[in-house]
Amino acid sequence: MTPFAKKGEEKIKDRLIIFTRYPEPGKTKTRLIPILGSEGAAEVHRQMAEHTLKRARELERRGLLSLEVRYDGGSKSLMEQWLGTEIPFSHQGKGDLGARMARAFHETFQAGMNRVVIAGTDCPGLTVDLMQEAFDALRQTDMVIGPANDGGYYLIGLRKAVSQLFVDMPWGTADVLERTIRVAKDIGLSVLLLEPLDDVDRPGDLSVWERVSGGPLIRFPGMRISIIIPTLNESATIARSLSSTRSASDVDVIVVDAGSRDETVELAISCGAKVIRSAPGRARQMDAGAAVATGDVLLFLHDDTCLPEGFDSHVRRIMAQPCTAVGAFELRIDAPLLGLRIIERLANWRSRRLHLPYGDQAIFLRADVFRDIGGFPEIPIMEDFELSRRLRRRGRIVIAPVPAVTSGRRWEELGVLRTTLINQGILLAYHLGMTPSHIARWSKRRADLI
Repeated sequence: MTPFAKKGEEKIKDRLIIFTRYPEPGKTKTRLIPILGSEGAAEVHRQMAEHTLKRARELERRGLLSLEVRYDGGSKSLMEQWLGTEIPFSHQGKGDLGARMARAFHETFQAGMNRVVIAGTDCPGLTVDLMQEAFDALRQTDMVIGPANDGGYYLIGLRKAVSQLFVDMPWGTADVLERTIRVAKDIGLSVLLLEPLDDVDRPGDLSVWERVSGGPLIRFPGMRISIIIPTLNESATIARSLSSTRSASDVDVIVVDAGSRDETVELAISCGAKVIRSAPGRARQMDAGAAVATGDVLLFLHDDTCLPEGFDSHVRRIMAQPCTAVGAFELRIDAPLLGLRIIERLANWRSRRLHLPYGDQAIFLRADVFRDIGGFPEIPIMEDFELSRRLRRRGRIVIAPVPAVTSGRRWEELGVLRTTLINQGILLAYHLGMTPSHIARWSKRRADLI
Protein backbone atom coordinates (compact mmCIF):
# COMPACT_ATOMS: atom_id res chain seq x y z
CA MET A 1 0.00 0.00 0.00
CA THR A 2 1.43 3.38 -0.98
CA PRO A 3 2.10 6.00 1.73
CA PHE A 4 -0.95 8.11 0.81
CA ALA A 5 -3.37 5.39 -0.26
CA LYS A 6 -6.55 5.02 1.74
CA LYS A 7 -8.21 1.75 2.69
CA GLY A 8 -9.63 0.15 -0.42
CA GLU A 9 -7.39 2.18 -2.76
CA GLU A 10 -4.43 -0.17 -2.96
CA LYS A 11 -4.81 -0.53 -6.76
CA ILE A 12 -4.78 3.18 -7.53
CA LYS A 13 -1.66 3.88 -9.58
CA ASP A 14 -2.27 7.50 -10.61
CA ARG A 15 -1.12 10.39 -8.41
CA LEU A 16 -1.97 14.08 -8.80
CA ILE A 17 0.44 16.38 -6.95
CA ILE A 18 -0.53 20.01 -6.38
CA PHE A 19 2.46 22.31 -6.02
CA THR A 20 1.68 25.43 -3.99
CA ARG A 21 2.97 27.49 -1.10
CA TYR A 22 1.58 28.79 2.16
CA PRO A 23 0.04 32.26 1.53
CA GLU A 24 2.40 34.27 3.72
CA PRO A 25 2.20 38.03 3.09
CA GLY A 26 5.38 39.44 1.61
CA LYS A 27 6.58 36.05 0.33
CA THR A 28 3.72 35.11 -1.96
CA LYS A 29 2.91 36.56 -5.38
CA THR A 30 5.45 39.30 -4.81
CA ARG A 31 4.99 40.78 -8.29
CA LEU A 32 1.41 41.62 -7.35
CA ILE A 33 2.36 43.51 -4.18
CA PRO A 34 2.70 46.96 -5.82
CA ILE A 35 -0.97 46.91 -6.78
CA LEU A 36 -2.52 44.68 -4.10
CA GLY A 37 -0.22 45.07 -1.13
CA SER A 38 1.47 42.08 0.52
CA GLU A 39 -1.77 40.93 2.15
CA GLY A 40 -3.78 41.30 -1.05
CA ALA A 41 -1.21 39.37 -3.07
CA ALA A 42 -1.23 36.55 -0.51
CA GLU A 43 -5.03 36.55 -0.55
CA VAL A 44 -5.14 36.12 -4.33
CA HIS A 45 -2.74 33.19 -4.06
CA ARG A 46 -4.86 31.65 -1.29
CA GLN A 47 -8.04 31.91 -3.33
CA MET A 48 -6.48 30.48 -6.48
CA ALA A 49 -4.90 27.58 -4.58
CA GLU A 50 -8.26 26.73 -3.01
CA HIS A 51 -9.89 27.01 -6.44
CA THR A 52 -7.43 24.51 -7.97
CA LEU A 53 -7.57 22.16 -5.00
CA LYS A 54 -11.37 22.06 -5.09
CA ARG A 55 -11.19 20.73 -8.65
CA ALA A 56 -8.42 18.27 -7.80
CA ARG A 57 -10.47 16.86 -4.94
CA GLU A 58 -13.45 16.48 -7.24
CA LEU A 59 -11.30 14.30 -9.48
CA GLU A 60 -10.01 12.36 -6.48
CA ARG A 61 -13.57 11.60 -5.36
CA ARG A 62 -14.11 9.68 -8.58
CA GLY A 63 -11.76 7.07 -7.11
CA LEU A 64 -9.33 6.99 -10.04
CA LEU A 65 -6.32 8.69 -8.48
CA SER A 66 -4.74 9.75 -5.20
CA LEU A 67 -4.03 13.38 -4.31
CA GLU A 68 -1.08 14.99 -2.57
CA VAL A 69 -0.15 18.61 -1.85
CA ARG A 70 3.53 19.57 -1.84
CA TYR A 71 4.04 22.95 -0.25
CA ASP A 72 6.73 25.56 0.22
CA GLY A 73 6.82 28.07 3.07
CA GLY A 74 4.79 27.79 6.24
CA SER A 75 4.60 24.45 8.02
CA LYS A 76 2.53 21.30 7.94
CA SER A 77 0.40 22.55 10.84
CA LEU A 78 -0.30 25.83 9.03
CA MET A 79 -1.19 23.97 5.84
CA GLU A 80 -3.59 21.76 7.78
CA GLN A 81 -5.17 24.78 9.45
CA TRP A 82 -5.62 26.31 6.02
CA LEU A 83 -6.70 23.35 3.89
CA GLY A 84 -7.76 20.69 6.40
CA THR A 85 -6.31 17.38 7.53
CA GLU A 86 -7.85 15.10 4.91
CA ILE A 87 -5.18 15.89 2.32
CA PRO A 88 -1.65 14.46 2.67
CA PHE A 89 0.95 17.24 2.77
CA SER A 90 4.67 17.03 2.02
CA HIS A 91 7.23 19.80 2.01
CA GLN A 92 8.75 20.41 -1.42
CA GLY A 93 12.25 20.39 0.04
CA LYS A 94 15.36 22.29 -0.97
CA GLY A 95 16.55 23.45 -4.36
CA ASP A 96 15.05 25.38 -7.26
CA LEU A 97 11.68 24.52 -8.77
CA GLY A 98 13.25 21.92 -11.04
CA ALA A 99 14.96 20.10 -8.19
CA ARG A 100 11.75 20.05 -6.20
CA MET A 101 9.66 18.70 -9.08
CA ALA A 102 12.29 16.09 -9.94
CA ARG A 103 12.28 14.97 -6.29
CA ALA A 104 8.48 14.74 -6.24
CA PHE A 105 8.41 12.59 -9.38
CA HIS A 106 11.21 10.33 -8.14
CA GLU A 107 9.67 9.74 -4.72
CA THR A 108 6.20 9.13 -6.11
CA PHE A 109 7.31 6.62 -8.72
CA GLN A 110 9.40 4.93 -6.01
CA ALA A 111 6.14 4.59 -4.04
CA GLY A 112 4.68 2.50 -6.86
CA MET A 113 2.75 4.97 -9.01
CA ASN A 114 2.45 4.40 -12.78
CA ARG A 115 1.35 7.87 -13.85
CA VAL A 116 2.14 11.11 -12.00
CA VAL A 117 0.96 14.63 -12.79
CA ILE A 118 2.20 17.80 -11.08
CA ALA A 119 0.01 20.89 -11.38
CA GLY A 120 0.49 24.42 -10.08
CA THR A 121 -2.16 26.80 -8.79
CA ASP A 122 -1.45 29.89 -10.91
CA CYS A 123 -3.79 29.06 -13.82
CA PRO A 124 -7.42 29.34 -12.71
CA GLY A 125 -8.52 27.94 -16.07
CA LEU A 126 -7.27 24.48 -15.07
CA THR A 127 -10.42 22.35 -14.98
CA VAL A 128 -11.29 18.85 -13.81
CA ASP A 129 -11.57 17.77 -17.46
CA LEU A 130 -8.05 19.04 -18.24
CA MET A 131 -6.62 17.17 -15.25
CA GLN A 132 -8.38 13.99 -16.38
CA GLU A 133 -7.19 14.54 -19.96
CA ALA A 134 -3.61 14.64 -18.69
CA PHE A 135 -3.91 11.21 -17.07
CA ASP A 136 -5.71 9.78 -20.10
CA ALA A 137 -2.90 11.03 -22.34
CA LEU A 138 -0.27 9.31 -20.21
CA ARG A 139 -1.74 5.94 -21.15
CA GLN A 140 -0.36 6.47 -24.65
CA THR A 141 2.41 9.07 -24.39
CA ASP A 142 5.52 9.47 -22.24
CA MET A 143 4.93 13.07 -21.20
CA VAL A 144 2.00 15.46 -21.11
CA ILE A 145 2.41 19.17 -20.57
CA GLY A 146 -0.02 22.04 -20.08
CA PRO A 147 1.41 25.19 -21.70
CA ALA A 148 1.01 28.57 -20.02
CA ASN A 149 0.70 31.52 -22.36
CA ASP A 150 3.67 33.24 -20.71
CA GLY A 151 6.07 30.58 -21.97
CA GLY A 152 6.05 28.28 -18.95
CA TYR A 153 3.70 25.44 -18.08
CA TYR A 154 0.94 24.88 -15.54
CA LEU A 155 1.04 21.07 -15.56
CA ILE A 156 3.46 18.30 -16.36
CA GLY A 157 2.88 14.55 -16.27
CA LEU A 158 5.17 11.56 -16.72
CA ARG A 159 5.14 7.76 -16.79
CA LYS A 160 8.59 7.55 -15.25
CA ALA A 161 11.02 9.87 -13.46
CA VAL A 162 13.16 11.84 -15.94
CA SER A 163 15.52 14.17 -14.07
CA GLN A 164 16.97 15.69 -17.27
CA LEU A 165 13.75 17.64 -17.82
CA PHE A 166 14.40 19.78 -14.76
CA VAL A 167 18.12 20.53 -14.91
CA ASP A 168 19.46 24.00 -15.84
CA MET A 169 16.05 25.37 -16.75
CA PRO A 170 15.59 29.18 -16.76
CA TRP A 171 12.62 29.04 -14.38
CA GLY A 172 10.39 32.10 -14.47
CA THR A 173 11.25 32.99 -18.06
CA ALA A 174 9.42 32.64 -21.39
CA ASP A 175 11.83 29.90 -22.54
CA VAL A 176 10.85 27.15 -20.09
CA LEU A 177 8.21 25.41 -22.21
CA GLU A 178 10.25 25.41 -25.42
CA ARG A 179 13.40 24.12 -23.72
CA THR A 180 11.49 21.43 -21.83
CA ILE A 181 9.96 20.08 -25.05
CA ARG A 182 13.35 20.16 -26.75
CA VAL A 183 14.98 18.17 -23.94
CA ALA A 184 12.11 15.67 -23.96
CA LYS A 185 12.50 15.03 -27.69
CA ASP A 186 16.30 14.84 -27.43
CA ILE A 187 16.01 11.95 -24.97
CA GLY A 188 13.32 10.20 -27.00
CA LEU A 189 10.16 11.02 -25.04
CA SER A 190 6.82 11.33 -26.81
CA VAL A 191 5.04 14.55 -25.83
CA LEU A 192 1.39 15.64 -25.87
CA LEU A 193 0.35 19.26 -25.27
CA LEU A 194 -2.86 20.25 -23.53
CA GLU A 195 -4.85 23.44 -24.05
CA PRO A 196 -2.76 26.56 -23.29
CA LEU A 197 -3.94 28.68 -20.34
CA ASP A 198 -3.28 32.12 -18.90
CA ASP A 199 -1.58 32.28 -15.53
CA VAL A 200 -1.84 34.99 -12.89
CA ASP A 201 1.56 36.31 -11.91
CA ARG A 202 1.75 40.01 -12.78
CA PRO A 203 -0.64 42.96 -12.29
CA GLY A 204 -1.76 42.72 -15.91
CA ASP A 205 -2.91 39.13 -15.32
CA LEU A 206 -5.40 39.96 -12.55
CA SER A 207 -8.32 40.19 -14.96
CA VAL A 208 -7.91 36.44 -15.56
CA TRP A 209 -8.69 35.68 -11.93
CA GLU A 210 -11.42 38.33 -11.76
CA ARG A 211 -13.23 36.58 -14.62
CA VAL A 212 -13.06 33.22 -12.86
CA SER A 213 -13.87 34.52 -9.35
CA GLY A 214 -16.77 36.59 -10.63
CA GLY A 215 -15.88 39.98 -9.20
CA PRO A 216 -13.26 42.70 -8.82
CA LEU A 217 -10.34 42.14 -6.48
CA ILE A 218 -10.08 44.01 -3.21
CA ARG A 219 -6.87 46.00 -3.14
CA PHE A 220 -5.63 46.64 0.36
CA PRO A 221 -1.96 47.61 0.62
CA GLY A 222 -0.99 47.95 4.24
CA MET A 223 -3.78 46.90 6.60
CA ARG A 224 -1.89 47.36 9.83
CA ILE A 225 -3.25 45.58 12.90
CA SER A 226 -3.39 47.15 16.37
CA ILE A 227 -3.84 44.62 19.19
CA ILE A 228 -5.45 46.10 22.32
CA ILE A 229 -5.15 44.24 25.64
CA PRO A 230 -6.90 45.51 28.82
CA THR A 231 -5.06 44.43 31.99
CA LEU A 232 -5.38 44.51 35.75
CA ASN A 233 -2.97 42.46 37.90
CA GLU A 234 -2.31 39.80 35.25
CA SER A 235 1.42 39.18 35.66
CA ALA A 236 0.76 35.41 35.64
CA THR A 237 -0.63 35.41 32.09
CA ILE A 238 0.31 38.60 30.24
CA ALA A 239 3.76 37.51 29.03
CA ARG A 240 2.34 34.36 27.44
CA SER A 241 -0.43 36.32 25.77
CA LEU A 242 2.02 38.88 24.39
CA SER A 243 4.40 36.20 23.13
CA SER A 244 1.64 34.88 20.85
CA THR A 245 1.67 38.21 18.97
CA ARG A 246 5.40 38.42 18.23
CA SER A 247 5.68 36.49 14.96
CA ALA A 248 3.11 38.66 13.17
CA SER A 249 3.99 41.29 10.57
CA ASP A 250 2.93 44.96 10.63
CA VAL A 251 1.33 44.67 14.06
CA ASP A 252 1.55 46.87 17.14
CA VAL A 253 0.41 45.97 20.65
CA ILE A 254 -1.21 48.37 23.12
CA VAL A 255 -1.64 47.28 26.74
CA VAL A 256 -4.20 49.39 28.61
CA ASP A 257 -3.60 48.97 32.32
CA ALA A 258 -6.13 49.90 34.98
CA GLY A 259 -3.73 50.27 37.91
CA SER A 260 -2.03 46.90 38.34
CA ARG A 261 -0.14 46.44 41.61
CA ASP A 262 1.87 43.47 40.42
CA GLU A 263 4.46 43.23 37.60
CA THR A 264 1.96 43.38 34.73
CA VAL A 265 3.15 46.74 33.39
CA GLU A 266 6.85 45.87 33.65
CA LEU A 267 6.31 42.57 31.85
CA ALA A 268 4.31 44.23 29.10
CA ILE A 269 7.03 46.84 28.51
CA SER A 270 9.75 44.17 28.49
CA CYS A 271 7.77 42.31 25.81
CA GLY A 272 7.76 45.40 23.58
CA ALA A 273 4.16 46.51 24.09
CA LYS A 274 3.09 50.14 24.33
CA VAL A 275 1.49 50.70 27.76
CA ILE A 276 -1.09 53.36 28.53
CA ARG A 277 -3.15 53.95 31.69
CA SER A 278 -6.91 54.00 32.03
CA ALA A 279 -9.65 53.95 34.63
CA PRO A 280 -10.82 50.40 35.44
CA GLY A 281 -13.45 48.67 33.33
CA ARG A 282 -12.73 46.43 30.35
CA ALA A 283 -14.92 48.40 27.93
CA ARG A 284 -13.41 51.71 29.07
CA GLN A 285 -9.90 50.30 28.73
CA MET A 286 -10.46 48.90 25.25
CA ASP A 287 -11.97 52.17 24.08
CA ALA A 288 -8.93 54.01 25.46
CA GLY A 289 -6.61 51.69 23.55
CA ALA A 290 -8.59 52.15 20.35
CA ALA A 291 -8.34 55.94 20.75
CA VAL A 292 -4.54 55.84 20.42
CA ALA A 293 -4.30 52.93 17.97
CA THR A 294 -2.98 53.63 14.48
CA GLY A 295 -3.91 50.30 12.87
CA ASP A 296 -6.43 49.82 10.08
CA VAL A 297 -7.77 46.83 12.01
CA LEU A 298 -8.33 46.65 15.78
CA LEU A 299 -8.02 43.28 17.53
CA PHE A 300 -9.21 43.09 21.15
CA LEU A 301 -7.36 40.43 23.12
CA HIS A 302 -7.98 39.36 26.70
CA ASP A 303 -4.88 39.26 28.86
CA ASP A 304 -5.23 35.50 29.49
CA THR A 305 -5.78 34.52 25.85
CA CYS A 306 -3.20 33.50 23.23
CA LEU A 307 -3.56 34.03 19.50
CA PRO A 308 -2.91 31.17 17.06
CA GLU A 309 0.15 30.93 14.85
CA GLY A 310 -0.36 32.97 11.68
CA PHE A 311 -3.28 34.90 13.19
CA ASP A 312 -2.42 38.05 11.25
CA SER A 313 -2.94 36.31 7.90
CA HIS A 314 -6.37 35.13 9.04
CA VAL A 315 -7.29 38.62 10.21
CA ARG A 316 -6.30 40.27 6.96
CA ARG A 317 -7.93 37.60 4.82
CA ILE A 318 -11.22 37.93 6.67
CA MET A 319 -11.15 41.72 6.68
CA ALA A 320 -10.53 41.68 2.93
CA GLN A 321 -13.76 39.80 2.27
CA PRO A 322 -16.67 41.91 1.02
CA CYS A 323 -19.39 42.92 3.51
CA THR A 324 -17.46 41.65 6.55
CA ALA A 325 -18.23 43.64 9.70
CA VAL A 326 -16.28 41.74 12.33
CA GLY A 327 -14.18 38.62 12.74
CA ALA A 328 -13.12 36.40 15.62
CA PHE A 329 -11.38 33.09 16.26
CA GLU A 330 -12.75 29.80 17.44
CA LEU A 331 -12.62 29.19 21.19
CA ARG A 332 -10.34 26.72 22.93
CA ILE A 333 -10.06 26.55 26.72
CA ASP A 334 -6.66 25.62 28.10
CA ALA A 335 -7.70 23.02 30.68
CA PRO A 336 -8.07 19.20 30.48
CA LEU A 337 -11.58 19.05 31.98
CA LEU A 338 -13.80 16.86 29.79
CA GLY A 339 -16.81 19.16 30.06
CA LEU A 340 -14.85 22.00 28.49
CA ARG A 341 -14.77 20.23 25.14
CA ILE A 342 -18.57 20.43 25.10
CA ILE A 343 -18.44 24.10 26.12
CA GLU A 344 -16.02 24.81 23.26
CA ARG A 345 -18.28 23.12 20.72
CA LEU A 346 -21.33 24.99 21.90
CA ALA A 347 -19.46 28.32 21.89
CA ASN A 348 -18.14 27.75 18.37
CA TRP A 349 -21.61 26.71 17.18
CA ARG A 350 -23.05 29.88 18.71
CA SER A 351 -20.39 32.02 17.04
CA ARG A 352 -20.98 30.58 13.57
CA ARG A 353 -24.75 30.02 13.66
CA LEU A 354 -25.93 32.89 15.82
CA HIS A 355 -23.08 35.26 14.86
CA LEU A 356 -22.26 36.16 18.46
CA PRO A 357 -18.55 35.75 19.24
CA TYR A 358 -17.38 36.86 22.68
CA GLY A 359 -14.21 38.53 23.93
CA ASP A 360 -12.29 35.33 24.67
CA GLN A 361 -12.34 34.74 20.91
CA ALA A 362 -10.25 37.84 20.13
CA ILE A 363 -12.78 39.97 18.24
CA PHE A 364 -11.36 42.13 15.42
CA LEU A 365 -12.82 44.73 13.06
CA ARG A 366 -11.86 47.72 10.97
CA ALA A 367 -10.91 50.77 13.00
CA ASP A 368 -13.22 53.07 11.02
CA VAL A 369 -16.20 50.79 11.67
CA PHE A 370 -15.37 50.60 15.39
CA ARG A 371 -15.23 54.37 15.68
CA ASP A 372 -18.34 54.81 13.57
CA ILE A 373 -20.46 52.72 15.98
CA GLY A 374 -19.03 54.55 18.99
CA GLY A 375 -16.74 51.80 20.29
CA PHE A 376 -17.64 49.47 23.14
CA PRO A 377 -20.65 50.50 25.20
CA GLU A 378 -19.39 51.70 28.58
CA ILE A 379 -20.97 48.97 30.67
CA PRO A 380 -19.28 46.80 33.33
CA ILE A 381 -20.21 43.45 31.74
CA MET A 382 -21.53 42.05 28.41
CA GLU A 383 -19.68 44.73 26.41
CA ASP A 384 -18.46 42.17 23.86
CA PHE A 385 -21.93 40.65 23.47
CA GLU A 386 -23.44 44.08 22.87
CA LEU A 387 -20.70 45.00 20.37
CA SER A 388 -21.32 41.81 18.35
CA ARG A 389 -25.05 42.42 18.41
CA ARG A 390 -24.60 45.94 17.06
CA LEU A 391 -22.19 44.82 14.38
CA ARG A 392 -24.53 42.16 13.01
CA ARG A 393 -26.46 45.00 11.45
CA ARG A 394 -23.32 46.24 9.68
CA GLY A 395 -22.40 43.07 7.78
CA ARG A 396 -21.11 39.52 8.04
CA ILE A 397 -19.49 38.10 11.17
CA VAL A 398 -16.77 35.64 10.15
CA ILE A 399 -15.06 33.11 12.41
CA ALA A 400 -11.49 32.10 11.53
CA PRO A 401 -11.01 28.30 11.35
CA VAL A 402 -8.31 28.33 14.06
CA PRO A 403 -8.70 28.82 17.82
CA ALA A 404 -7.61 31.47 20.25
CA VAL A 405 -6.62 29.65 23.44
CA THR A 406 -7.92 31.15 26.67
CA SER A 407 -6.98 30.25 30.22
CA GLY A 408 -9.11 27.63 31.93
CA ARG A 409 -8.33 28.86 35.45
CA ARG A 410 -11.86 30.06 36.24
CA TRP A 411 -13.35 26.77 35.05
CA GLU A 412 -10.86 24.87 37.17
CA GLU A 413 -11.47 27.02 40.25
CA LEU A 414 -15.29 27.01 40.14
CA GLY A 415 -15.97 23.85 38.16
CA VAL A 416 -17.46 23.46 34.70
CA LEU A 417 -21.08 23.16 35.80
CA ARG A 418 -21.04 26.09 38.22
CA THR A 419 -19.18 28.39 35.84
CA THR A 420 -21.63 27.49 33.07
CA LEU A 421 -24.62 28.21 35.31
CA ILE A 422 -23.20 31.63 36.21
CA ASN A 423 -22.53 32.45 32.54
CA GLN A 424 -26.00 31.38 31.46
CA GLY A 425 -27.52 33.28 34.34
CA ILE A 426 -25.74 36.42 33.16
CA LEU A 427 -27.11 35.97 29.64
CA LEU A 428 -30.63 35.33 30.88
CA ALA A 429 -30.56 38.36 33.17
CA TYR A 430 -29.31 40.56 30.32
CA HIS A 431 -32.07 39.37 28.00
CA LEU A 432 -34.67 39.96 30.70
CA GLY A 433 -33.60 43.57 30.98
CA MET A 434 -31.48 43.61 34.15
CA THR A 435 -28.97 46.47 33.98
CA PRO A 436 -25.31 45.51 33.37
CA SER A 437 -24.27 47.07 36.69
CA HIS A 438 -26.73 44.87 38.60
CA ILE A 439 -25.62 41.81 36.59
CA ALA A 440 -21.96 42.52 37.38
CA ARG A 441 -22.67 42.72 41.12
CA TRP A 442 -24.85 39.60 41.01
CA SER A 443 -22.29 37.53 39.10
CA LYS A 444 -19.49 38.56 41.46
CA ARG A 445 -21.54 37.52 44.47
CA ARG A 446 -22.36 34.19 42.86
CA ALA A 447 -18.71 33.54 42.07
CA ASP A 448 -17.70 34.47 45.62
CA LEU A 449 -20.36 32.22 47.13
CA ILE A 450 -19.42 29.29 44.95
